Amino acid sequence: MSEYAEPMRLVVQRVGMAAVSVEGEVVGQIGHGLCALVGISQHDTEEIATKMADKLVKLRIFGDADDKMNLSVRDVDGEILLVSQFTLYGDATKGNRPSFIDAARPEQAQPLFNAFVEQVALAGVPVATGRFGADMKVIIANDGPVTLILEA
Repeated sequence: MSEYAEPMRLVVQRVGMAAVSVEGEVVGQIGHGLCALVGISQHDTEEIATKMADKLVKLRIFGDADDKMNLSVRDVDGEILLVSQFTLYGDATKGNRPSFIDAARPEQAQPLFNAFVEQVALAGVPVATGRFGADMKVIIANDGPVTLILEA
């Protein structure tokens, strides 16, 4: 990956609950934990997906006994909802209609998203997902609020 290539991008929110539905059907839902909107660029690899999964699972944004952000989602027995979102690569610097040129095409992005989900699950965290490529409705009860952007 060149120094100018866009890396995998996550928007992570600490949540009290989160759910995603497709055509009125709930396809993924969690209680206390993290909701991550996952953008995959055309430059991403399985190695990057593995690195980002590890970072997400170990991210210390839950309060400890002293109310300091010192605990990970595993430490608090939380869950993770992962939602694929190519629009995280929308670039509107030239005009008002975003370009998605840096987003991976579906045939590349879907296997990488699936590998990312698998790596999070292998880390021992319960995982729910949306439906790749679908028009999804996401409900997020942000806790804190705490929201971070992670890039590879």
